[in-house]
Amino acid sequence: MRFCIALGTRPEIVKCAPLLWLMQARGLEHFVVHTGQHYSASMDAQFFADLGLKAPQFNLGLGARPFGRQVSEMTRAMHAVFLRERPDVVIVQGDTNSVLAGVLAASKAGIRVAHVEAGLRSFDPAMSEELNRILADSLSDDLFAPTETSRKNLLDEGHEDARICVSGNTVVDALIAMLPRAKAQSRALAQLGLESADYALITLHRPELVDDEARLRGAIEGLSRIGALGLQLVFPVHPRTKKQLAAFGLDSKLAAVRGMLAIEAQGYLDFLALEAGARLLITDSGGIQEEACVLRVPCVTVRENTERPETLRIGANFLAGYSPDALLVAAQHQLQRDRQWPDVFGDGHSAERILARLGCAK
Repeated sequence: MRFCIALGTRPEIVKCAPLLWLMQARGLEHFVVHTGQHYSASMDAQFFADLGLKAPQFNLGLGARPFGRQVSEMTRAMHAVFLRERPDVVIVQGDTNSVLAGVLAASKAGIRVAHVEAGLRSFDPAMSEELNRILADSLSDDLFAPTETSRKNLLDEGHEDARICVSGNTVVDALIAMLPRAKAQSRALAQLGLESADYALITLHRPELVDDEARLRGAIEGLSRIGALGLQLVFPVHPRTKKQLAAFGLDSKLAAVRGMLAIEAQGYLDFLALEAGARLLITDSGGIQEEACVLRVPCVTVRENTERPETLRIGANFLAGYSPDALLVAAQHQLQRDRQWPDVFGDGHSAERILARLGCAK
């Protein structure tokens, strides 16, 4: 069999890495199409290098664009690649515009589609990723649900049980493989003068937060109240967030937050080391909710809903919404949280299950 992995963002690179490692180890024919949805020459090269991956064979360079134009151009470009290369299976992961375009292109080309991380639902129709998830699941041939909750969501929507495989989440595979390397090689904590378990790590980047001035202002006020507790705050500022802070004139407000250390976006190994060493994670990212859970670092999510409800049920995560008061309460609660919650995202063998289901058992 010949496989194609279609991806476009840095979280997708991380979660697809275990599949690529296994394909390479088993000598399976495969290639990668990178849409360039998240792209910077330094960061992309860093992520592929950190994860021990070869550069993608196809890089489409289709980054920041309006939704309709981006999906249209990605679909057209990937469709041309698929018709020329004729993989037996196209694998997509997650809920990005790249995933939607990859599924559309492969389906139109008559190629089997496997959706990794199928069945996640926030039940928020205003979230663009929700539409991408639903469409990707509807058009895919193989649905790899990370948890039983995701499987139930798919069954409730009428998907055939025979198309669903509860595989676990490949993020666990990636963390098990890469955490020892991150701890051994990263110098991020030392360079930033940080002590393990003595800081909160922050990531904020979603449009519904950072593109809304009132919400972004409220989040910074919430961080200010958390900083007043005496906790060091480490904030790798996403390019989109940096742009919006400047646009809204909030740069100085962020800089004035007690204990705030705003830094540039980090490579995978450095960021993983920072995650593992944190006392608390504050984020609006879906993937970081999972990573925090696996790393057993309490998490506060600056959103009103989540497609990872498992993290809430076990107490690893606390949904704070956007108000400063709620953010402070959530942080205080999670700072006192016992970290001994159960594993909900798998055992580190998700990639093996996925390939076995696709006909490539070891």
